[in-house]
Amino acid sequence: MPLGTDTKNYETPNHPYQGERIASEHSLLDRYGLTNKEELWRAQSQLRSYRREARDLLAQSQDEAAVARRTEEFLGRLARVGYLDEADELGDVLSLEIEDVLERRLQTIVYRNGLANTPQQARQFISHGHVVVGDRRHTIPSYVVDVDEEDDVEFDENSPLADELHPERAEEQ
Repeated sequence: MPLGTDTKNYETPNHPYQGERIASEHSLLDRYGLTNKEELWRAQSQLRSYRREARDLLAQSQDEAAVARRTEEFLGRLARVGYLDEADELGDVLSLEIEDVLERRLQTIVYRNGLANTPQQARQFISHGHVVVGDRRHTIPSYVVDVDEEDDVEFDENSPLADELHPERAEEQ
């Protein structure tokens, strides 16, 4: 593939005009503060690839040791991100829902942690550079937050929003 060519990271619906699907998509867009359906379709494609990988691992039986190692790595990766618990098995990947994927986005974590009043406001804070995860500033609302990073999501110390959240720091200055 030549450099500079954009490829889509998602698949569009096969039947574009289904009222029930459109209504559920709009509900998810509102609930998670997504700007367009492309973001939702990207999350759905990510979920689809996880399910596909789980089905492939379940179907393989030739080299048990290699399959067991790949399964352990795959489940470890999903547990680190927070889609699964440590005790979950490969079959549990098939029961994941789109909400499980959308709940791990930085935008949703910022909103759920009370740093923003709405998901849309959380998106604005992130894109304007007010939010850090640990010591790294993230400006992409779709960044997937690992479980061990979740407690490190906060406003940047140089952000004026940090002073609003902690008025005692503003008085010291």
